[in-house]
Amino acid sequence: MSIALIKWYVGYAVAHYYHALEYVAALVAFLIVLSSIDDLFIDLWYWSRMLYRRLTVERTYKPLTAAQLYQREEQPLAIMVPAWHEYDVVAAMIEDLVRVMDYRNYVVFVGTYQNDPQTIAEVERMRRRYKQLRRVEVPHDGPTCKADCLNWVIQAIFAYEREAGIEFAGVVLHDSEDVLHPVELRFFNYLLPRKDMIQLPVASLERNWFELVAGTYMDEFAEWHAKDLVVRESLVGSVPSAGVGTCFSRRALLSLIAETDNQPFNTESLTEDYDVGARLAKMGMQSIFARFPVQFATRRKAWFGFGAERDITVTMPLCVREFFPDTFRTAYRQRARWTLGIGLQGWKQTGWTGSLANRYLLFRDRKGVVTAFVGIIAYGLVLQFLLFAGASLLGLMPELIASPFADSPWLRALLWVNAVALVLRVVQRIYFVTRLYGWEHGVLSVPRMVVGNFINFMAVSRAWKMFLVHLATGKRLAWDKTMHDFPSADGFNNRRQRLGELLLSWQAIDPDRLEQALGESHAREAPLGRVLMAKGWLDEETLAEAIAFQTDLPRGRLNLEQLREDAACLPLETIVRHRVLPQIDAAHTAHRRTVLLTASPLSDEVLAQLSELIDGPVAQEIVREGEIAAGLRVLRGVDIAVPADAGAGQMPARSVPLIGDLLIEHGHVRREDFEAAMQHYRPDRHGRIGDYMVAREVISLAALDNVIQEQRRLQAALAATE
Repeated sequence: MSIALIKWYVGYAVAHYYHALEYVAALVAFLIVLSSIDDLFIDLWYWSRMLYRRLTVERTYKPLTAAQLYQREEQPLAIMVPAWHEYDVVAAMIEDLVRVMDYRNYVVFVGTYQNDPQTIAEVERMRRRYKQLRRVEVPHDGPTCKADCLNWVIQAIFAYEREAGIEFAGVVLHDSEDVLHPVELRFFNYLLPRKDMIQLPVASLERNWFELVAGTYMDEFAEWHAKDLVVRESLVGSVPSAGVGTCFSRRALLSLIAETDNQPFNTESLTEDYDVGARLAKMGMQSIFARFPVQFATRRKAWFGFGAERDITVTMPLCVREFFPDTFRTAYRQRARWTLGIGLQGWKQTGWTGSLANRYLLFRDRKGVVTAFVGIIAYGLVLQFLLFAGASLLGLMPELIASPFADSPWLRALLWVNAVALVLRVVQRIYFVTRLYGWEHGVLSVPRMVVGNFINFMAVSRAWKMFLVHLATGKRLAWDKTMHDFPSADGFNNRRQRLGELLLSWQAIDPDRLEQALGESHAREAPLGRVLMAKGWLDEETLAEAIAFQTDLPRGRLNLEQLREDAACLPLETIVRHRVLPQIDAAHTAHRRTVLLTASPLSDEVLAQLSELIDGPVAQEIVREGEIAAGLRVLRGVDIAVPADAGAGQMPARSVPLIGDLLIEHGHVRREDFEAAMQHYRPDRHGRIGDYMVAREVISLAALDNVIQEQRRLQAALAATE
């Protein structure tokens, strides 16, 4: 075959291929116009409504103020947090929740699975610290689905009501990566019980300029929750739950329970939040997409991260903030679950019901299962037409067949409409993103729209694959967990608050009792924690957790067998004087790191002195007062009772205070005088501490007898309870 003939065949094929591309392009342009008409309707409704409210409602009614929120008496509220493999974030989330929440009458219920020991350990650690925290164990192995975990948590909430003799006005749904605002519960409290479901906006925490995947969540939620959900509420009077920042009234939960035989959340749906919102709407429940302006403090770098860093205050709607996935794979897998639950499962389970407006919104929710493919096809067409244009400029294009669209006014109009629609999409995306995150992210939202389209394409592809396999095989659709992040403690560094304020925020002490204890602590020059424990108003575990949190030191655990082996690294008189227990860290044996267990942080001077006596690096860990007392007794040869069910090397959960602690606690000696006398104390020469203090005339013999009798009384009381 001659070269000329080959060129003719190639040219013929290319010409017909180009001709086919034109037909496909015309079809795609038509589909995009249909989708754009839908978007244009939402735009017109939103901006018309905004203008109408600006000219009428906002001139007539005064907006809600923070003062009005605080005037309403606090109703009991429950917060439920489902947790499966959330051990890396759940403690930080609870810690931050308790720290920021400007509300006292609430209880947090965290649902965990019996085969998730790491998450259980973290929740139990927080439970010992915070009196308003309860852990709910799902009585079977996980993972199942979020709805299953929530159903068990709901049962535990109503069981708690019966035991405590209270009724929660509302139950708030959150995830273990949520960052909350201080007035959130006050806002819910203000709207309950008038509203049955209250949904707050959701926003992404700010990301770096180069995090394009994570940035798509910033962009999309900024527009969806400022415009689309507002329109949805005004059209049908209800909104779907976002799965976080949702408050259900007691009436709503009881109605869901009655309808579903004690299973309020649908375990057959991968998007139980969307499902429950739709079911409440069918019941005629009052729901609201609530918007209340608040201020958020944030730190931002100017000029796409290359400018100076500055602290700014942003006014935005009260919302739930969190980090969303920052890798392409985790992003499209998460969105595949959303698409599968909303677009495909929702279609199968609920069909097309409700008013015309509701059916239109269902169409809008589900059109993405098709338009995601149309968008990617459009990208492919644009790329190919650009390649053909480049070839034409280089004179490489063969003779083309006459195009049927060469003089087509309707196609030209179609393309112009698409161009205008694209400009509208871009301008509005920039506007909504700039309002929340600044003009730099507003500009970046344009290229991130392309990234988002590719993520959605992969998500819809995965959703269709899973759904078709489910239809063909009957195999249950599996829950696909998304791994979460929580902001580092650097962004929430308000740990250095006073101990009393910290215990109040944890609801570990009553305000009246705290005021009384502060007075006694000041009068007797005794530590506040010791006074609270002496009165039985605070337990050792909570005090140790508070001190660890306050000083940003890790909690430790005393092992008596290990203490006997490791105590030789410090002189006994040094251990007794400074009340520290040395323990070699098994995880750092190569570097021989020594951990100093202490009930309160050591001063820099004391830490430097001890470091000179120890070979290798030194670290501090906080333990209970009772552990220090037990360890000192063991090192002085005193036998202590250990429960039969305790493991090897473990110590009793409680211990009687030492003589020195009781002397200070009962006001027989000032701590400064006691510690000064201890500087010269040597156990091998001076014997018992009490006798040494009497000999040096630091205390009287009567004071010593008094605290010895108290120690015996406490010992007898402890033995009686074991």
